[in-house]
This record gives sequence, C-alpha cells and structure tokens, in this order.
Amino acid sequence: QEQLVESGGGLVQPGGSLRLSCAASGFTFSSYWMYWVRQAPGKGLEWVSRIDRDGDSTVYVDSVKGRFTISRDNAKNMLYLQMNGLKSEDTAVYYCAKDKLKIYYSGTYNLGGQGTQVTVSS
Repeated sequence: QEQLVESGGGLVQPGGSLRLSCAASGFTFSSYWMYWVRQAPGKGLEWVSRIDRDGDSTVYVDSVKGRFTISRDNAKNMLYLQMNGLKSEDTAVYYCAKDKLKIYYSGTYNLGGQGTQVTVSS
C-alpha cells in the first residue's frame, strides 16, 4: 500500500523557518518525480515545488523562490521542504505528492497523506 506521511509543520513567527518531511513507502520512491503542494484556508490546491527522480532538478512557484528548498533522500525514501523567511501567506496545509507517471514527468500528481499544517503568525 502506497503511503506518504508528512510531518514537521507547526506555528512559527513571520521570518521563521520550518523543515517539512515526507516519508514514502509502498512504492519505488526513486522512480518518481515528487512535489510539495499546499492548500491555504478557503483556497484551492497550489503546487509549490517539484523535484526530479535524482534530486538534480528543482522548480518552485514564484512566491517561494529563494525562500524554500526541496530535496530528497532516495536511500531513506524521504522528501523534504526547507522553508525559510516564512510569511503569513505561507499559512496552509502542506502535502507531498508523487507524479502519476513512473519514471517520467507528467505534471500531474497524487496526494497521499493527511498533510501537515503550517501557520505563520505573530
């Protein structure tokens, strides 16, 4: 059974940092492009970042460029999102997701977990 379990969220002041983690199991993690996706209160899902299978290529939505860093450890089946310089508009539930295609990039993904809440507030 495929599982994605997010952790690391919490309450942080503006300008603070958090590191999100996603533990993957039940599939060959290294064979998939991976994503972080978020949903702010009252809004739809927003793609935040993606990373290729080897971790060599990363892309970010403009609003987080220079502040967030996505990474992965294929040996540990883990995906990470380092978030620095957090802003109130980063408040959301954060989900990790795997591409719908194995090996190839499709730009479509499946959410797997319950997400982790990130709240940025003073």
